[in-house]
Amino acid sequence: MKGALRMREHMVNARCPCSNITINVLIHGFCKEGRIEEALCFVQETSQQGFLPDKFTYNTLINGLCKAGHVKHALEMLELMLQEGSDLDVFTYNTLISCLCKMGKVEEAIEVLGHMLSRDRSPNTVTYNTIISTLCKENQVQEATELARILASQGVLPDVCTFNSLIQGLCLSNKYSVAMELFREMKEKGCKPDEFTYNMLIDCLCNKGRIDEALDLLKEMELSGCARNAITYNTLIDGFCKNNKIEAAEEIFDRMELQGVSRNQVTYNSLIDGLSKSKVAETAQLIDQMIMEGLRPDKAGDIKKAANIVQSMSANGCEPDIVTYRTLIQGLCKAGRVGVASKLLRSIQMKGIVLTTHAYNPIIQALFKKKGSKEAIRLFREMEEKSNPPDAISYKIVFRGLCSGGGPIQEAVDFAFEMTLKGYIPEFSSFYMLAEGLCSLSMEDTLVKLIEHVITKAKFSDSEVSMIMRFVKIQKFQDALATLGKILDKGKPRRGYQ
Repeated sequence: MKGALRMREHMVNARCPCSNITINVLIHGFCKEGRIEEALCFVQETSQQGFLPDKFTYNTLINGLCKAGHVKHALEMLELMLQEGSDLDVFTYNTLISCLCKMGKVEEAIEVLGHMLSRDRSPNTVTYNTIISTLCKENQVQEATELARILASQGVLPDVCTFNSLIQGLCLSNKYSVAMELFREMKEKGCKPDEFTYNMLIDCLCNKGRIDEALDLLKEMELSGCARNAITYNTLIDGFCKNNKIEAAEEIFDRMELQGVSRNQVTYNSLIDGLSKSKVAETAQLIDQMIMEGLRPDKAGDIKKAANIVQSMSANGCEPDIVTYRTLIQGLCKAGRVGVASKLLRSIQMKGIVLTTHAYNPIIQALFKKKGSKEAIRLFREMEEKSNPPDAISYKIVFRGLCSGGGPIQEAVDFAFEMTLKGYIPEFSSFYMLAEGLCSLSMEDTLVKLIEHVITKAKFSDSEVSMIMRFVKIQKFQDALATLGKILDKGKPRRGYQ
């Protein structure tokens, strides 16, 4: 841009007049760099020297103003063009409509469309597609459909983008049958569906559990020569796994390689998640071997397939992420392989991956079930120091574990005070177990302090506090606890966790 301005300065000094083309190129340069104010000043300066802005000038400025977010000024410039008798073209209107839609001002965009029609300017498919797409995104599918009908009556044939916007809107609105009708109409009118069309419908079918119909659409894609991409296959794999059809998911996984479609992180995570849910024991055994031996398991069938899936991730440049590991840890813990899960946790740490509570919580819970309370507490403290702060689920797991005989009763009491100070109200079923233990050990004074602490931190109303403390003062602890439980249960959405 600097070079262009220097060239123009040389032309002025040499008394060589600049043509409209030269000036418009410079205006375009200013706008392209986001220097809209300089562009406007330049137009004003050159106009005083005899330059007459033309349609290209105004279109460039309107486009620049819109991109800079100055829609109001762009609309004012549109009015100026009309006053000066400029011949507005479809590009001018499309620029404004696109900008208004991006800002979520679809009603104003429709007004500009109406203005366009009133001046006998013919909108094109881009005009309608911009508005239809925005209406669908804002869940105004009926209005978008009506606009599409107007499009057809005006002689502007809807294209694949038009149909895709409408089909997507209908799928998101859970109107699958209408979406399929439109899909059939699309083909009848000679508009060829693309991969985006098929992917949306396949996803919708999978979410509804209509897997066979989703496969029929995949076959139709293949027969029509429509390209299948990772999204197509990932959607099917996820759908099969969610519907407990793991073998079919594995077939799709294998088909990806045959079709030359690269598998990505989503592909692996979906299949591993499906395997861990439906074949927990096999997956746990597989991971055990992988971690302990670093070798591919030589067992036949599903275990070997699962091993190949996990091990091929790194080979394909698709390093397992925290989502993958979290799924594996959960699967191991469900299978009772907490030792292997702990080793996997360490290997993740060594890779420098930041661990989340979702990785720690299943292991902590499994350790308490196996009476490994010391290791569970150690992991909880490690999570506080090295990971994200423990969440409501973390505190719930530890408190329940301690109250279920997972450690000395004083440790459970101390933890109850700790969690309430951090804003987490104890789960009542666990709190009741602790209260019973305190009463059996004649530690009523500790129980009273604990109840007072909980009702203070839970921000009970004065009447609620009075009701509970009335029972506490006369040592009717069962009644006090029953009242406490009712209040906590009533206030679950706003207090503690469920």
